[in-house]
Amino acid sequence: MATISTRIIRPVLAFAAAAGLGACASVDAVSPIEPASRNIAPATTLNAPVEAPAQSVASYKVVGVTVNVPETLRVNEANRYYPGGDIVWREDPIGNRHEQVRVIIQTALEKGAARVDGDQDVIAEVSVSRFHALTEKARYTVGGVHAIQFSLRLVDAETGAVVRGPKFIKADFEALGGQAAVRAEARGVTQKVRITDHLAYVIEQELTRPQGFVEYDNGLMGAINQL
Repeated sequence: MATISTRIIRPVLAFAAAAGLGACASVDAVSPIEPASRNIAPATTLNAPVEAPAQSVASYKVVGVTVNVPETLRVNEANRYYPGGDIVWREDPIGNRHEQVRVIIQTALEKGAARVDGDQDVIAEVSVSRFHALTEKARYTVGGVHAIQFSLRLVDAETGAVVRGPKFIKADFEALGGQAAVRAEARGVTQKVRITDHLAYVIEQELTRPQGFVEYDNGLMGAINQL
C-alpha cells in the first residue's frame, strides 16, 4: 500500500480536530489568564502532569538570557487552521518574525527567571526549534495548541562551564479559541500575554524543580503539532 503523505495526513487530522472542538468553541473550555496573573501555570491544569515527590535542586540565579531563533526556521503566513512551517505568529505587524519570536521568548524567560534568586549565577542559553501560535482562522473558531519548543542549557556566568543541559523543552499548551479568545482579548489577554506568562512559568519550573518543567498532554491537537 502506498505511504500516505504528510500533506494528506495534516488536513485530515486538522479537520478531525476542528470537528471535535467546534462544538465547544463558543464556551470557556479554558479559563483565560489575566495579564497580572498569580504565580501559577497559565495553561489549563486539566492536562498538567502529576506532581513528583519533592527533591533537592541546585540553586541558580539567572543573570543573563540569550535566545537564538535560527534563520533556517520556516515562517508560514497562510491563514489556515493549521499551516505548515516552524514559525506561525500574527499578533505583531508583518515583518521579521524570527526577531519578533526572539523578543517574546527572551522577555518571557527573563520574567520567569527574575522570580528565582539562587546561589549560583548562570546564563540561560536557548535555541528555538518551533513557535507555532494560532492563525486568525483557528483563533476565532476552534482554538488549538500553542506549540513552543526549544533547547535550554545553563552555563556558569563566570567560567562558561555547562552546569545543566542542553535539555529539549516542549512547552506546548492549550490556546483559546472562539468566544473565549474574543472575551480574553477584550480584557487585554492576547496570545502574546498568555505565551509570555506560560514561558515565565516554564523557566521558573526549570530553575526550581529537579525534574524541571514536565510537558503537558495536549491530546489530538498536540499530536497534530508534531507532524
